[in-house]
Amino acid sequence: MKYLIVGLGNIGPDYAHTRHNIGFDIADELVKGLGGSFDNIRLAYYAEVGFKGKKLHVIKPTTFMNLSGKAVNYWMKELKIAPENVLVIVDDLALPLGKLRLKLQGSSAGHNGLKSIEEVCGGQNYARLRFGIGNDYPKGRQVDFVLGLFDKNEQLELPALIDKSVELIKSFVTVGPAHTMTAFNK
Repeated sequence: MKYLIVGLGNIGPDYAHTRHNIGFDIADELVKGLGGSFDNIRLAYYAEVGFKGKKLHVIKPTTFMNLSGKAVNYWMKELKIAPENVLVIVDDLALPLGKLRLKLQGSSAGHNGLKSIEEVCGGQNYARLRFGIGNDYPKGRQVDFVLGLFDKNEQLELPALIDKSVELIKSFVTVGPAHTMTAFNK
């Protein structure tokens, strides 16, 4: 069984480790923990790793967030992976910091990366791991907040939260979405 794990983010040092790039950070930790590494191949940083007999194809699109669908569509077709075996890791303003929510489908909730995937891949029938980044920003400063770094207190919490996200991904590919949602969507 093979899976496409997609960490959403923006490429380049200006975006590294920002709230909007938490998908990249989680994908990095997943691949590193399974002994893999990324190569820059067609529209994405790409890694292939194994876990308990499952093959995980992990990508971090190089198309920038707003065009993520182009990379996801390419890799789904190239690897012949069905939408139900795709898991997209995305930041979520509507959830408090570190709250994890696995959803099997749903709207983009205004997230431009998810909008692009829906438009290009033709629907919402793929799983997403929503990682809460909170919404503690002044009115009109959403973009600065999302593209900003986690504050010092948040940075102290991040390693454990990223590890928990990696465990959720491993659960998703081994025991399936229903058991994973029961265990992690609290």
